[in-house]
Amino acid sequence: MLGNSSVRAFATRTTRLFRMAAATTSAIALLAATAACGSAASNSSDGTPTVTFMLDWTPNTNHVGLYVAQKLGYFKDAGINVTILPTAQAGAETSVENGVANVGFTTLSNVAAFNAQGADLKFVFDLTQKPVARWCALASRTDIKTPKDLSGKTFVSFGSAEQSAVVKQMIKYAGGTGTFSTATTGTNTFETLTSGKGDFGGFYVTWENVQSELNGPKLHCFVASDWGVPGNPDQLGYAVKASWAKDASHAAALRKFIHAAQRGYDYALKNPDKAADILVDQTPTAQLDSKLARRSMEEISSGHYWTTTDPTAVPGTTDLKQAQAYLDFQFAAGTYTNADGKTAKTAPQASELSTGKYLSATNA
Repeated sequence: MLGNSSVRAFATRTTRLFRMAAATTSAIALLAATAACGSAASNSSDGTPTVTFMLDWTPNTNHVGLYVAQKLGYFKDAGINVTILPTAQAGAETSVENGVANVGFTTLSNVAAFNAQGADLKFVFDLTQKPVARWCALASRTDIKTPKDLSGKTFVSFGSAEQSAVVKQMIKYAGGTGTFSTATTGTNTFETLTSGKGDFGGFYVTWENVQSELNGPKLHCFVASDWGVPGNPDQLGYAVKASWAKDASHAAALRKFIHAAQRGYDYALKNPDKAADILVDQTPTAQLDSKLARRSMEEISSGHYWTTTDPTAVPGTTDLKQAQAYLDFQFAAGTYTNADGKTAKTAPQASELSTGKYLSATNA
């Protein structure tokens, strides 16, 4: 069985996977308060710009570049102060839209879902270049060999339309009926599976799968893109409010912030153990397992989840072709709805949702 720290880490990261996907069902309520909120832009007493960044969930290796940049002085070198905020109950997307934070960790598909309902978000930095989500059953379930065997089984989820579309497509592609029931997870998808209340759920290869290998029980997982789901469903990165970034001073600070964060991620790829230790040391309240953090960084580095041509450098760019293929798939599945709760009439366009203009530290 997993120890308390292992259970906690499984719970936080697994819950995040489904909370992020649930944006399509919650954005209307979460955006209701935006009109009363302003911008979080500020300067310190010496005039240095301050950028506030909101996490999407408990600190983990997806955020390691931020903590490295903070610890090693990369943000200071760039001429900015950075405040890293724990996630709010409403989520990073709504906090950015409301002006509670300048930048937030999210996914491109979440930006699409929120903007379909009236938000003004822009995806400005894409960390993950390869799919990281996995759809898993316990390895002890010998009756589940391919996604076809998920037909008629119980999916542990929060009822997200996006996740349901992915699972249905995987099952049908493998020759199954595409039908399944759902069970709402409490705090921990993994515990729900081990209790027998569910048959399969969503995990991350760079975190839960690593933890499963360290502590057991083993998981048997499938990658959505291997089973008929087009594009990259897992473009995780940073988003800002588009209107906020139109201000020249904000845009300049954003460029400096992203450039310094990239330095942090690049350092992590070149020094995975040191970066993992920085993450653990800089986030004591998260009580992260140092062995898990190190193994997670090893998995990220060896699996090239953040990189393209250079295995030691994070490009931060969005693969628009991969992004559009996935957005079109979700649109065809009826996932995106407008502020009235009606199905969106047109597919979200990755080229409009995402930009690489802030990846340079200067305007050049």
